[in-house]
Amino acid sequence: MKVAVFNTKSYDKEFLCLSNANYHHDLTFFEPHLSLETAPLAAGYPAICVFVNDILDASVLQTLSQQGTKLIALRCAGYNNVDLEAAQSLGMTVVRVPAYSPYAVAEYTVGMMLDLNRKIHRAYSRVREGNFSLEGLLGFDFYGKTVGILGIGKIGAIVCRILNGFGCKVLAFDPYAKPAIQEELDLRLVSKEALFAESDIISLHCPLTPETFHIIDAHSIEQMKPGVMLINTSRGAVIDTRAVIEGLKSGKIGTLGMDVYEEEGDLFFQDLSCQVIKDDVFTRLLTFPNVLITGHQAFFTKEALTHISETTLSNISDIEAGRPCPNQIKAEASYAVAATASSGH
Repeated sequence: MKVAVFNTKSYDKEFLCLSNANYHHDLTFFEPHLSLETAPLAAGYPAICVFVNDILDASVLQTLSQQGTKLIALRCAGYNNVDLEAAQSLGMTVVRVPAYSPYAVAEYTVGMMLDLNRKIHRAYSRVREGNFSLEGLLGFDFYGKTVGILGIGKIGAIVCRILNGFGCKVLAFDPYAKPAIQEELDLRLVSKEALFAESDIISLHCPLTPETFHIIDAHSIEQMKPGVMLINTSRGAVIDTRAVIEGLKSGKIGTLGMDVYEEEGDLFFQDLSCQVIKDDVFTRLLTFPNVLITGHQAFFTKEALTHISETTLSNISDIEAGRPCPNQIKAEASYAVAATASSGH
Protein backbone atom coordinates (compact mmCIF):
# COMPACT_ATOMS: atom_id res chain seq x y z
CA MET A 1 0.00 0.00 0.00
CA LYS A 2 1.16 3.58 -0.70
CA VAL A 3 1.70 5.32 2.62
CA ALA A 4 2.53 8.98 3.25
CA VAL A 5 4.57 9.16 6.45
CA PHE A 6 4.35 12.58 8.11
CA ASN A 7 6.45 14.18 10.84
CA THR A 8 9.43 12.03 9.91
CA LYS A 9 12.70 12.12 11.81
CA SER A 10 15.82 10.16 10.89
CA TYR A 11 15.03 7.47 13.44
CA ASP A 12 11.45 7.06 12.16
CA LYS A 13 12.73 6.43 8.65
CA GLU A 14 15.46 4.07 9.86
CA PHE A 15 13.19 1.80 11.88
CA LEU A 16 10.23 1.87 9.49
CA CYS A 17 12.48 0.95 6.56
CA LEU A 18 14.04 -1.90 8.52
CA SER A 19 10.64 -3.31 9.44
CA ASN A 20 9.22 -2.74 5.97
CA ALA A 21 11.53 -5.41 4.58
CA ASN A 22 8.90 -7.83 5.89
CA TYR A 23 5.83 -5.92 4.63
CA HIS A 24 6.85 -4.22 1.34
CA HIS A 25 4.65 -1.15 1.60
CA ASP A 26 5.42 1.87 -0.58
CA LEU A 27 6.52 4.42 2.02
CA THR A 28 7.06 8.10 1.22
CA PHE A 29 8.55 10.18 4.01
CA PHE A 30 7.65 13.83 4.66
CA GLU A 31 9.38 15.93 7.32
CA PRO A 32 6.53 18.37 8.08
CA HIS A 33 3.84 17.79 10.66
CA LEU A 34 0.43 16.93 9.28
CA SER A 35 -1.80 20.01 9.30
CA LEU A 36 -4.33 21.64 7.03
CA GLU A 37 -1.45 23.31 5.18
CA THR A 38 0.52 20.10 4.64
CA ALA A 39 -2.40 17.71 4.04
CA PRO A 40 -2.16 18.18 0.22
CA LEU A 41 1.13 16.27 0.34
CA ALA A 42 -0.94 13.13 0.94
CA ALA A 43 -2.92 13.47 -2.31
CA GLY A 44 -3.18 10.07 -3.97
CA TYR A 45 -2.08 8.11 -0.91
CA PRO A 46 -4.69 5.66 0.41
CA ALA A 47 -2.91 5.60 3.80
CA ILE A 48 -1.07 8.07 5.98
CA CYS A 49 1.16 7.41 8.98
CA VAL A 50 1.27 10.07 11.70
CA PHE A 51 2.53 10.74 15.20
CA VAL A 52 1.11 12.02 18.46
CA ASN A 53 1.51 15.74 17.68
CA ASP A 54 0.11 15.74 14.16
CA ILE A 55 -3.24 17.47 13.63
CA LEU A 56 -6.15 15.31 12.53
CA ASP A 57 -9.16 17.50 13.20
CA ALA A 58 -12.33 17.51 11.08
CA SER A 59 -10.98 19.96 8.48
CA VAL A 60 -7.75 17.99 7.96
CA LEU A 61 -9.64 14.70 7.75
CA GLN A 62 -12.07 16.18 5.22
CA THR A 63 -9.14 17.26 3.04
CA LEU A 64 -7.48 13.86 3.31
CA SER A 65 -10.71 12.06 2.48
CA GLN A 66 -11.30 14.18 -0.60
CA GLN A 67 -7.78 13.29 -1.76
CA GLY A 68 -8.42 9.56 -1.42
CA THR A 69 -6.99 8.70 1.99
CA LYS A 70 -8.93 5.94 3.72
CA LEU A 71 -6.51 4.72 6.41
CA ILE A 72 -4.87 6.66 9.26
CA ALA A 73 -2.08 4.70 10.92
CA LEU A 74 -0.95 6.23 14.21
CA ARG A 75 2.56 5.22 15.23
CA CYS A 76 1.72 5.98 18.86
CA ALA A 77 -0.76 4.92 21.53
CA GLY A 78 -2.48 8.25 22.13
CA TYR A 79 -5.17 9.45 19.76
CA ASN A 80 -6.62 12.54 21.44
CA ASN A 81 -5.34 14.50 18.40
CA VAL A 82 -7.78 12.63 16.11
CA ASP A 83 -11.43 13.57 15.59
CA LEU A 84 -12.69 9.99 15.64
CA GLU A 85 -16.29 10.90 14.95
CA ALA A 86 -15.29 12.87 11.87
CA ALA A 87 -13.08 10.01 10.68
CA GLN A 88 -15.89 7.51 11.13
CA SER A 89 -18.40 9.71 9.28
CA LEU A 90 -15.95 9.97 6.37
CA GLY A 91 -15.49 6.19 6.27
CA MET A 92 -11.86 6.41 7.36
CA THR A 93 -10.20 3.67 9.41
CA VAL A 94 -7.94 4.62 12.33
CA VAL A 95 -5.38 2.23 13.82
CA ARG A 96 -2.77 2.76 16.52
CA VAL A 97 0.07 1.13 18.45
CA PRO A 98 -1.49 0.44 21.85
CA ALA A 99 1.76 -0.58 23.55
CA TYR A 100 5.37 -0.78 22.51
CA SER A 101 7.76 -0.85 25.44
CA PRO A 102 6.17 -0.11 28.80
CA TYR A 103 9.59 -0.82 30.29
CA ALA A 104 11.05 2.15 28.41
CA VAL A 105 8.59 4.63 29.92
CA ALA A 106 8.62 3.04 33.38
CA GLU A 107 12.42 3.00 33.62
CA TYR A 108 12.61 6.59 32.41
CA THR A 109 10.02 7.63 34.99
CA VAL A 110 12.07 6.23 37.85
CA GLY A 111 15.18 7.79 36.31
CA MET A 112 13.52 11.21 36.53
CA MET A 113 12.65 10.56 40.17
CA LEU A 114 16.24 9.67 41.02
CA ASP A 115 17.67 12.60 39.09
CA LEU A 116 15.34 15.12 40.71
CA ASN A 117 15.93 13.74 44.20
CA ARG A 118 19.73 13.63 44.02
CA LYS A 119 19.94 16.63 41.64
CA ILE A 120 22.25 14.74 39.30
CA HIS A 121 21.73 17.09 36.36
CA ARG A 122 22.70 20.09 38.50
CA ALA A 123 25.73 18.31 39.95
CA TYR A 124 26.89 17.38 36.44
CA SER A 125 26.73 21.02 35.31
CA ARG A 126 28.57 22.18 38.44
CA VAL A 127 31.45 19.76 38.06
CA ARG A 128 31.97 20.75 34.42
CA GLU A 129 32.45 24.31 35.68
CA GLY A 130 34.86 23.23 38.43
CA ASN A 131 32.31 23.63 41.23
CA PHE A 132 32.47 20.64 43.58
CA SER A 133 30.33 22.12 46.37
CA LEU A 134 27.55 19.91 47.77
CA GLU A 135 25.46 22.88 48.90
CA GLY A 136 21.91 22.62 47.55
CA LEU A 137 22.28 18.99 46.43
CA LEU A 138 20.76 17.28 49.48
CA GLY A 139 18.37 14.43 48.67
CA PHE A 140 16.53 11.73 50.60
CA ASP A 141 16.43 7.93 50.77
CA PHE A 142 13.74 6.31 48.65
CA TYR A 143 13.56 3.47 51.16
CA GLY A 144 10.39 3.76 53.22
CA LYS A 145 8.92 6.63 51.19
CA THR A 146 5.32 6.48 49.99
CA VAL A 147 4.80 6.71 46.22
CA GLY A 148 1.38 7.26 44.68
CA ILE A 149 0.74 6.00 41.15
CA LEU A 150 -2.20 7.39 39.21
CA GLY A 151 -3.04 4.70 36.67
CA ILE A 152 -1.89 1.14 37.22
CA GLY A 153 -1.82 -0.15 33.64
CA LYS A 154 1.27 -1.81 32.13
CA ILE A 155 3.57 1.16 32.70
CA GLY A 156 2.27 1.95 36.17
CA ALA A 157 2.64 -1.70 37.17
CA ILE A 158 6.30 -1.78 36.09
CA VAL A 159 7.00 1.47 37.94
CA CYS A 160 5.45 -0.15 41.01
CA ARG A 161 7.71 -3.21 40.74
CA ILE A 162 10.82 -1.05 40.40
CA LEU A 163 9.86 1.04 43.41
CA ASN A 164 9.11 -2.08 45.44
CA GLY A 165 12.76 -2.95 44.85
CA PHE A 166 13.75 0.33 46.49
CA GLY A 167 11.67 -0.50 49.54
CA CYS A 168 8.99 2.12 48.84
CA LYS A 169 5.39 1.87 49.99
CA VAL A 170 3.21 2.08 46.89
CA LEU A 171 -0.32 3.44 46.68
CA ALA A 172 -2.37 3.44 43.50
CA PHE A 173 -5.54 5.01 42.21
CA ASP A 174 -7.18 3.44 39.18
CA PRO A 175 -10.97 3.04 38.91
CA TYR A 176 -10.48 0.13 36.49
CA ALA A 177 -8.03 -1.87 38.62
CA LYS A 178 -9.17 -5.14 40.14
CA PRO A 179 -8.61 -5.69 43.88
CA ALA A 180 -6.39 -8.71 43.18
CA ILE A 181 -3.71 -6.41 41.82
CA GLN A 182 -2.94 -5.26 45.36
CA GLU A 183 -1.38 -8.59 46.29
CA GLU A 184 0.11 -9.14 42.86
CA LEU A 185 2.02 -5.84 42.91
CA ASP A 186 2.36 -5.36 46.68
CA LEU A 187 0.49 -2.07 46.65
CA ARG A 188 -2.62 -0.55 48.19
CA LEU A 189 -5.52 0.75 46.11
CA VAL A 190 -6.81 4.01 47.54
CA SER A 191 -8.95 6.98 46.58
CA LYS A 192 -7.44 9.94 44.75
CA GLU A 193 -7.78 12.00 47.88
CA ALA A 194 -5.91 9.48 50.02
CA LEU A 195 -3.18 9.15 47.41
CA PHE A 196 -2.67 12.91 47.27
CA ALA A 197 -2.62 13.22 51.06
CA GLU A 198 -0.24 10.33 51.82
CA SER A 199 2.29 10.32 48.97
CA ASP A 200 5.80 11.73 49.11
CA ILE A 201 6.09 11.15 45.35
CA ILE A 202 3.23 11.11 42.82
CA SER A 203 3.70 9.60 39.36
CA LEU A 204 1.12 9.93 36.58
CA HIS A 205 0.43 7.01 34.24
CA CYS A 206 -3.13 7.61 33.08
CA PRO A 207 -4.45 8.20 29.55
CA LEU A 208 -5.98 11.53 28.62
CA THR A 209 -9.78 11.28 28.88
CA PRO A 210 -12.45 13.75 29.97
CA GLU A 211 -12.11 12.24 33.46
CA THR A 212 -8.33 12.69 33.65
CA PHE A 213 -8.06 16.11 31.99
CA HIS A 214 -6.33 18.37 34.56
CA ILE A 215 -6.63 15.66 37.21
CA ILE A 216 -3.77 17.57 38.82
CA ASP A 217 -5.24 21.01 39.45
CA ALA A 218 -5.23 23.60 42.23
CA HIS A 219 -7.68 21.56 44.32
CA SER A 220 -5.68 18.32 44.10
CA ILE A 221 -2.38 20.14 44.76
CA GLU A 222 -3.87 21.64 47.91
CA GLN A 223 -4.46 18.09 49.22
CA MET A 224 -0.84 17.02 48.73
CA LYS A 225 1.99 16.89 51.24
CA PRO A 226 4.23 19.98 51.37
CA GLY A 227 7.29 19.40 49.18
CA VAL A 228 5.77 16.53 47.18
CA MET A 229 7.61 15.28 44.09
CA LEU A 230 5.36 15.20 40.99
CA ILE A 231 6.29 13.21 37.87
CA ASN A 232 4.38 13.16 34.57
CA THR A 233 5.36 10.85 31.71
CA SER A 234 1.81 10.20 30.51
CA ARG A 235 -0.10 13.04 28.82
CA GLY A 236 0.61 16.74 29.20
CA ALA A 237 -2.99 17.79 29.74
CA VAL A 238 -3.53 15.62 32.81
CA ILE A 239 -1.73 18.48 34.58
CA ASP A 240 -3.01 22.05 34.83
CA THR A 241 0.36 23.68 34.23
CA ARG A 242 -0.61 27.07 35.65
CA ALA A 243 -1.81 25.43 38.86
CA VAL A 244 1.47 23.50 39.09
CA ILE A 245 3.44 26.72 38.71
CA GLU A 246 1.54 28.18 41.65
CA GLY A 247 2.29 24.99 43.60
CA LEU A 248 5.99 25.38 42.86
CA LYS A 249 5.96 29.02 43.92
CA SER A 250 4.26 28.19 47.21
CA GLY A 251 6.56 25.23 47.92
CA LYS A 252 3.67 22.77 47.97
CA ILE A 253 5.34 21.03 45.05
CA GLY A 254 8.96 20.43 45.98
CA THR A 255 10.16 19.02 42.66
CA LEU A 256 8.57 18.49 39.26
CA GLY A 257 9.57 16.14 36.46
CA MET A 258 7.80 16.38 33.10
CA ASP A 259 8.44 14.50 29.87
CA VAL A 260 5.19 15.83 28.40
CA TYR A 261 3.50 19.23 28.27
CA GLU A 262 -0.08 20.13 27.45
CA GLU A 263 0.96 22.56 24.69
CA GLU A 264 3.90 20.54 23.45
CA GLY A 265 2.69 20.33 19.85
CA ASP A 266 4.47 23.55 18.90
CA LEU A 267 7.65 22.70 20.80
CA PHE A 268 8.68 19.09 21.10
CA PHE A 269 10.44 16.91 18.51
CA GLN A 270 12.15 19.87 16.82
CA ASP A 271 15.23 22.05 17.31
CA LEU A 272 14.18 25.50 18.49
CA SER A 273 17.53 26.44 20.01
CA CYS A 274 17.94 29.43 17.69
CA GLN A 275 14.41 30.70 18.18
CA VAL A 276 12.54 32.58 20.88
CA ILE A 277 10.08 30.29 22.65
CA LYS A 278 6.83 32.23 22.75
CA ASP A 279 5.00 30.00 25.22
CA ASP A 280 5.16 32.08 28.42
CA VAL A 281 3.86 29.26 30.63
CA PHE A 282 6.54 26.85 29.42
CA THR A 283 9.33 29.40 29.76
CA ARG A 284 8.15 30.17 33.31
CA LEU A 285 8.59 26.50 34.18
CA LEU A 286 12.16 26.62 32.91
CA THR A 287 13.06 29.26 35.50
CA PHE A 288 12.59 26.89 38.45
CA PRO A 289 15.75 25.09 39.63
CA ASN A 290 13.65 22.22 41.00
CA VAL A 291 11.98 21.41 37.67
CA LEU A 292 13.26 18.84 35.16
CA ILE A 293 11.67 18.90 31.70
CA THR A 294 12.54 16.62 28.79
CA GLY A 295 11.05 16.59 25.30
CA HIS A 296 8.77 13.52 25.25
CA GLN A 297 11.59 10.99 25.09
CA ALA A 298 10.53 8.43 27.71
CA PHE A 299 9.45 5.99 24.98
CA PHE A 300 12.67 6.46 23.00
CA THR A 301 14.50 3.12 23.03
CA LYS A 302 15.55 0.75 20.26
CA GLU A 303 13.09 -1.85 21.48
CA ALA A 304 10.20 0.62 21.49
CA LEU A 305 10.95 2.02 18.02
CA THR A 306 11.23 -1.49 16.62
CA HIS A 307 7.87 -2.46 18.07
CA ILE A 308 6.24 0.79 16.92
CA SER A 309 7.41 0.18 13.35
CA GLU A 310 6.43 -3.48 13.31
CA THR A 311 2.96 -2.86 14.74
CA THR A 312 2.29 0.14 12.49
CA LEU A 313 3.15 -1.76 9.33
CA SER A 314 1.29 -4.86 10.51
CA ASN A 315 -1.80 -2.72 11.12
CA ILE A 316 -1.59 -1.34 7.59
CA SER A 317 -1.22 -4.86 6.17
CA ASP A 318 -4.25 -6.09 8.11
CA ILE A 319 -6.46 -3.32 6.75
CA GLU A 320 -5.11 -3.69 3.22
CA ALA A 321 -5.86 -7.43 3.28
CA GLY A 322 -9.31 -6.96 4.80
CA ARG A 323 -8.34 -8.81 7.97
CA PRO A 324 -9.65 -7.78 11.40
CA CYS A 325 -7.14 -5.44 13.03
CA PRO A 326 -6.99 -5.64 16.83
CA ASN A 327 -5.61 -2.11 17.00
CA GLN A 328 -8.43 -0.35 15.16
CA ILE A 329 -10.09 2.52 17.04
CA LYS A 330 -13.77 3.30 16.72
CA ALA A 331 -15.44 6.45 17.96
CA GLU A 332 -18.03 4.82 20.18
CA ALA A 333 -15.37 2.72 21.94
CA SER A 334 -12.72 5.40 22.26
CA TYR A 335 -13.27 6.27 25.92
CA ALA A 336 -13.38 2.62 26.94
CA VAL A 337 -10.14 1.93 25.05
CA ALA A 338 -8.49 5.00 26.57
CA ALA A 339 -9.38 3.85 30.04
CA THR A 340 -7.26 0.74 29.59
CA ALA A 341 -4.48 2.30 27.51
CA SER A 342 -1.15 0.81 28.43
CA SER A 343 1.20 3.49 27.13
CA GLY A 344 1.54 7.17 27.71
CA HIS A 345 2.97 8.10 24.29
